[in-house]
Amino acid sequence: MSTPSPTPTPDSGSSAVSKDAQKSAKLSRTSRTAILGAMFLMATSSIGPGFITQTSVFTVQLGVAFAFAIVVSVLVDIAIQLNVWRVLGVTGLRANELGNRVLPGIGWVMAAFVFVGGLIFNIGNIGGAGLGMNAMLGIDAKVGGAVSALIAIVIFVFKRAGAALDRIVVALGAIMILLMLYVAIVSQPPVGEALKNTVFPEQVDFLVITTLIGGTVGGYITFAGAHRLIDSKITGAENVGHITGVSVMSVIVTGIMRVLLFLAILGVVAGGVALSKDNTAADAFYAAAGEIGLRFFGVVLWAAGLTSVIGASYTSISFVTTQKTSARVRSLLTVGFIVVCAVAYLALNQAPQTLLIFAGAFNGLILPIGFAVVLWVAWVRRDLLQGYVYPKWLAVVGTLTWVLTIWLGWKSLTGIAALWQG
Repeated sequence: MSTPSPTPTPDSGSSAVSKDAQKSAKLSRTSRTAILGAMFLMATSSIGPGFITQTSVFTVQLGVAFAFAIVVSVLVDIAIQLNVWRVLGVTGLRANELGNRVLPGIGWVMAAFVFVGGLIFNIGNIGGAGLGMNAMLGIDAKVGGAVSALIAIVIFVFKRAGAALDRIVVALGAIMILLMLYVAIVSQPPVGEALKNTVFPEQVDFLVITTLIGGTVGGYITFAGAHRLIDSKITGAENVGHITGVSVMSVIVTGIMRVLLFLAILGVVAGGVALSKDNTAADAFYAAAGEIGLRFFGVVLWAAGLTSVIGASYTSISFVTTQKTSARVRSLLTVGFIVVCAVAYLALNQAPQTLLIFAGAFNGLILPIGFAVVLWVAWVRRDLLQGYVYPKWLAVVGTLTWVLTIWLGWKSLTGIAALWQG
């Protein structure tokens, strides 16, 4: 990335820096763009082809009751992101760098999980972008995947890659929201029933809730936006207000996209249309808005795939480098990462199921380990927080949420066991 690397803000000599006493530093126009970019990088990284499939299937399965699962998952996501973004932002250290400060070597273990998982998932992301181009323009999915990978490469080759990254993920995120809003309106979902189920659900499925949480803030996604803020030098206790606001908004943006997709499909299902199990979302968009709806689905799927390629590539490389690594080297490594994924996609046409299960297991282990490091710093490593007084209530909420991430990590390991059972 072209943005200069930050250095953690040194302790000014005061004995403590209270969160209540902090006033957010005034941001320049470039910094405001970077904050938007960080917010949408996290949000769009979580909204990949799998997110669209997952939301579609669960909407058909639970109907209006899925609204409750969405609300619960958003609240848990916020608890996680508030802690992760604040600790990383105040220390000015990426998750891998912070891990190595807490326990030498643990940061590189996290980096290995992120890199391997990101490499495999990116094959699927490129495939999703290719399928999106196919639905959008009718071109061959392989060609669409190759073109999408090339677009991602151009973004990182560009001299001002950091600024380009911020603007592109914001633009693509906005496009996805607008298109899903249109289909959600024309499908005429039972909004009143959905609102009622956010509080009084007809059915509660905890497996669905934990799956949503893992898909939204699991693995590298948790750290994508925070790493972008660090690379943009928006760090230190003086920026706690900005860091807090953008961490919450990133989850809310993701939630808005999931709600709109849920409503779009719910309207079609409530109208009595039977959707294909193999292509639920595409069928729903077509049933709601005809041919233009199908094209819109293609745009949404393509944008979801492309932004996930960008997010996975950026974050994976941020884990295997440090802030001392030059922007040019990081950009070249990111380009190489995307090229390898694209070649694998063209050769295989998809990520093999066995590899995806392994990647999913790795992904599920990143959050419990990384979040444990974050909470350890919040509770006992005030030296790394530059004297900042961490809110106890936030650390308590984070610790309770961490227990849930342990369950998610354990659940992901069952995927590896399934491999040996045929």
